[in-house]
Amino acid sequence: MKKILLLSVSFMVLLSSCVSKKQFTDLQAKQKETQDLLNSATVKLNSCLEDRAAATARATSLEEQVADLRKNNDNLQILSAKGASSIEKTLESIKEKELKISRLQDALTKKDSVTLALVTSLKREVGINDPDIEVNVEKGVVFISIADKLLFKSGSYNVTSRAKEVLAKVAKVVNSKPDFECMIEGHTDDVPYNKAPLIDNWDLSVKRSTSIIRVLQDLDVNPSQLIAAGRSSYVPLAPNDTAANRAKNRRTRVVVMPKIDQFYDMIEKEMKNLEAGGN
Repeated sequence: MKKILLLSVSFMVLLSSCVSKKQFTDLQAKQKETQDLLNSATVKLNSCLEDRAAATARATSLEEQVADLRKNNDNLQILSAKGASSIEKTLESIKEKELKISRLQDALTKKDSVTLALVTSLKREVGINDPDIEVNVEKGVVFISIADKLLFKSGSYNVTSRAKEVLAKVAKVVNSKPDFECMIEGHTDDVPYNKAPLIDNWDLSVKRSTSIIRVLQDLDVNPSQLIAAGRSSYVPLAPNDTAANRAKNRRTRVVVMPKIDQFYDMIEKEMKNLEAGGN
């Protein structure tokens, strides 16, 4: 641009020496017009350059945004695939757990059915009409509660002949259930007991239990099914404050229950079957 101005000035000087004043004035006007056009073109060029720079920056920003969106979309697709896989695995796990729960419920239902059948059998065999014999279910096990007066004389651990009649019925039911165990549980009142060779009510309750077990064994009950237990006076049915209540607390419980290890073996077998089926 400086060269153009210099040429214009030089041209004007030359003309001033060669042309008339009118011609010089006309040339000056045209030179000004040319300069104005040049200035206007320069302004437009600068504006265009600025617009191009802004457009280039915007285009770069948009390209970066597009790249980010593509990257995010790829990540979302990966996450979506992982999420779908995770949901599928979770659903499979839930189905497996539901199947396991169903199998366990079936096992428990089977156990409850056997227990109910056992109660019915015991009530029929032992004689539910006797007020001194009670057959019931407690916490999933069957028990027969026999009053002390049917089994022993006062202060004695020798089984009476009448007791052997009752125990023969119990033996019949236990023998029909080889997968069950029979726990004989002796209970006393709280009156102190110290007749030799026994020391206290603990000894008496256990001794009465073993005495009954020997009778059951003589009645061909498998000894491996029998368990001796004594509770002394610590699980009373009523306060030991009257003769009637003390008589109620002196009792023997015959607890008939499935063998725990076999029950868990049954559950474990079901679990293994489920795992094998899942694999």
